[in-house]
Amino acid sequence: MSAADLWAVVVNWNGGAINVACLRSLVESGVAAPRIVFVDNASSDGSLEEVARRFPEVRRIANERNLGFGEAANRGARLALEERAQQVFFVNNDVTVPPETTPRLARALCADPAIGIVGPRVLYASEPARVWCAGGRMTWRQNLSTLLGHRRPDGPQWRAVRAVDYVAGCAMLVRREVFERVGFLDAAYFAYMEDVDFCLRAARAGFAVVSVGEVAAYHEPSSATGGGYSARRKYMQGLNSIRFLRAHGGASEWARFALYDVLTLPGLWLVGLFRGRARAALAKGMGIAHGLAGRRVTAERLERGGTFLW
Repeated sequence: MSAADLWAVVVNWNGGAINVACLRSLVESGVAAPRIVFVDNASSDGSLEEVARRFPEVRRIANERNLGFGEAANRGARLALEERAQQVFFVNNDVTVPPETTPRLARALCADPAIGIVGPRVLYASEPARVWCAGGRMTWRQNLSTLLGHRRPDGPQWRAVRAVDYVAGCAMLVRREVFERVGFLDAAYFAYMEDVDFCLRAARAGFAVVSVGEVAAYHEPSSATGGGYSARRKYMQGLNSIRFLRAHGGASEWARFALYDVLTLPGLWLVGLFRGRARAALAKGMGIAHGLAGRRVTAERLERGGTFLW
């Protein structure tokens, strides 16, 4: 497998200047600009035009409306696979990768055909000595899963190469055969949890999912949705948790989610009154209710004024 077999996909929605740093880091890590697909979700901030000016060789897809991360990423991946890509690297536009990261991830896939998905350990861009995640593990409790190493100091424990339940979609390298066997990201999630769903489907199809902690990526999380505890983000997590449980959960998983996530919401709301998080707790409850009613996350719902909570 040669370097020309790896393509990168970057999704943007009003990302502004962060796109430039992301794309520059990919090029410096060995991904040629013509093998990067930049998918824009109808941005209004001029970021697509700026990318065209700064990186004219990057392949660009301009969606007419905000399709969400999942569908936009799928469109980029389909283009890459049509061009015979053997590996597709999904990279959030608020992520940068050091030069050694992409080649090391590619070697991990090349070395073992049983491995289908790999990702680096992810560090906070603003606190590079602190881990955002080194893969993830299913708990079926709050948010259904946990990010390994989250908010912990970086160190040897997180720099291991280990099998995990999932790697974060902000920096996720996927073997072509995974798409051929299990399909693409589930676009119905719109944003959040489509990466976990995709990794679980890959694992059930026989592929290993591995965190290659020897290399890192730098991430400033939730830049597109207003922060880690924003009402929009919590709404999407609540709604998508129900979709995820319907796809992957049994009776015990539903019970744990109800006990640890649903029944704790009133307490979180009370605590949130003193920490400025009450609105986010309400949004999560509304998301769970909407998920149980069969609704999906839409761009219209997430617009300012889409609910009384934002």
